[in-house]
Amino acid sequence: MRPNRFLQLLKTRGPLTAKEIAEELGITNEGARQQLVRLSEEGLVRYNSSTKGVGRPVQVYELTDKANTSFPNNHAALTVELLDTIKEQLGQEALNVVITSREAETVKRYKAILKDFNKLDDLIAGYTAIRTNEGYMAEFKKEQNGQFLLFENNCPIGAAASSCKHFCESDMRVLKEILGSKVSIERMDHIASGERRCTYRIKSLDEKHS
Repeated sequence: MRPNRFLQLLKTRGPLTAKEIAEELGITNEGARQQLVRLSEEGLVRYNSSTKGVGRPVQVYELTDKANTSFPNNHAALTVELLDTIKEQLGQEALNVVITSREAETVKRYKAILKDFNKLDDLIAGYTAIRTNEGYMAEFKKEQNGQFLLFENNCPIGAAASSCKHFCESDMRVLKEILGSKVSIERMDHIASGERRCTYRIKSLDEKHS
């Protein structure tokens, strides 16, 4: 099932009210509510009452687990099965070889795409574009203090990452390898830990690099 723009918005922005969704999509409040009712009946969104400021509680909508299946997962069940088979039949060391090989190929491919990128801003923008094309629904923003926040709103290898945490560690090493040694990277949110998205704070350690 292909995600519609309501599901896409809730995936990238998190829980929102009908009014906020209407404003984001440029439609009427009533039009947003009608669509949300339909999505709720289909089991794709749910809502909770929340108090925002002074006044009556409002309904805040978010995605259900069923809705998340409409986003890329790269054949999750098969991936987990293959990983389990490798570990059981060949051992953890063999699985580590698979992960390390994947990591090296990913770094090689990313660097080839980003070979003409030198500034940190450009590297992050290029990395974000690559990850979005791969289904991670990535985006970034530069803060006033010069630091960056990189968001990955979807994990197309989520099942594999949940089954084997080494994939998450590998992805962190890939990011560090692409951005270079003159940056510090902190993972603040983590999908594999049950949070809505992965968030990385990136800080340049070299003013000339930013």
